[in-house]
Amino acid sequence: MAHYLATVRSPRSPREAFDLVADMRTFADWDPGIRSVVQVDGSGPGPGAVFDVRVVGFPLDLTLRYTTERYHAASSGVSEVLLVGRSTLFTSVDLITVTPSGAGCLVRYDADLRLAGPLRLGDLALRPVFAWVAGRAEAGLRAALAGESVRA
Repeated sequence: MAHYLATVRSPRSPREAFDLVADMRTFADWDPGIRSVVQVDGSGPGPGAVFDVRVVGFPLDLTLRYTTERYHAASSGVSEVLLVGRSTLFTSVDLITVTPSGAGCLVRYDADLRLAGPLRLGDLALRPVFAWVAGRAEAGLRAALAGESVRA
């Protein structure tokens, strides 16, 4: 399994930041690894919303079907969304947490990527590639949130 964890400190309000990161329709705007997102069930972000996410692949693009497994938009306090994407090759589990911090917030993006079935034997080789892809996504998220990376 490949794992990536990033935290971005943003001057945006927790609600504004959560609205951005909890809506998969915005992901292609800030993540260069995502070519397009189409909502296939639901209306906007929220519990049970389903999205087809076309990711840049080598040599071919790949579509993952993401389902919103958990969605909690807090009026104050911690908000979080759990997005699980599946394809014939991968399962991606993305937990995004937004916590108020000072005049802004902290956005924590915790992602696991696992190859499917017998391909799992290649999980170890997937780690450096996933770290590179996720690092580019973190840079895009940092720009979208007008923030800075925070290392734990």
